[in-house]
Amino acid sequence: MSTALVTGATAGIGAAFARHLAARGDDVVLVARDGARLASLADELADAHGVHVEVVRADLADAHDLHAVAERAAASKNPIDLLVNNAGFGMTATLLDDLTEHDRAWAVMGQAVVVLSNAAARAMRARGTGRILNVASLSAWITQGEYSALKSYVKLYTEGLASDLHGSGVTATALCPGWVRTEFHERAAIGTGAIPAWVWVDADRCVREALADADAGRALSIPTKRWKLAAFALQHAPRGAVRALSRSLGASRRATQP
Repeated sequence: MSTALVTGATAGIGAAFARHLAARGDDVVLVARDGARLASLADELADAHGVHVEVVRADLADAHDLHAVAERAAASKNPIDLLVNNAGFGMTATLLDDLTEHDRAWAVMGQAVVVLSNAAARAMRARGTGRILNVASLSAWITQGEYSALKSYVKLYTEGLASDLHGSGVTATALCPGWVRTEFHERAAIGTGAIPAWVWVDADRCVREALADADAGRALSIPTKRWKLAAFALQHAPRGAVRALSRSLGASRRATQP
């Protein structure tokens, strides 16, 4: 039986990961800030699937909490076989705004990914087996503020980690979805009214494809053919065109801000 640790586990893609992993028989370690939601999800998964569920209430922007989660990721007792770095949030600040939101975003979606990946990867490499799955975004291919920059960092960091781990029995995968149907945008007060329905991806499908790609040892996971095609187009488009598209997306989002 495998054990998976999922950060940001109580909502959105993280909750979908937790449910899929428990359904396939994995024990799970759930990490999130909301203690009540953690307890509720833990009871749900244990009752529905009979797996062992461990909860860790932690704010990954807090150095003490991050250290505690890193210790769990590296523990030799009940070791972690799959780490899912999913914790994150949408951003409304521009690059010219006060740095408070940027600092927290880097702590949660940048530094925490590195610290937890490093802790888990070292322990997994010593055992000769393991999977690391870091949630990036298709935003890594565009230039839409701090979020794009952070997700580009996570994508490139994970690809580099995959190279460093090559041949060790441990793999690293960057999940790069486009728009996914979750509460992510609503919680961040990000308007989505201008986004056509056909571009959205179901969270369960996103997770299924990500886990299949991680199990296959792929460094990149881009769910659905439409988003694979979008990534290919953005990768090969003139950078001026990508910046123009990014400006248009930003203006559209601000126009539909709730």
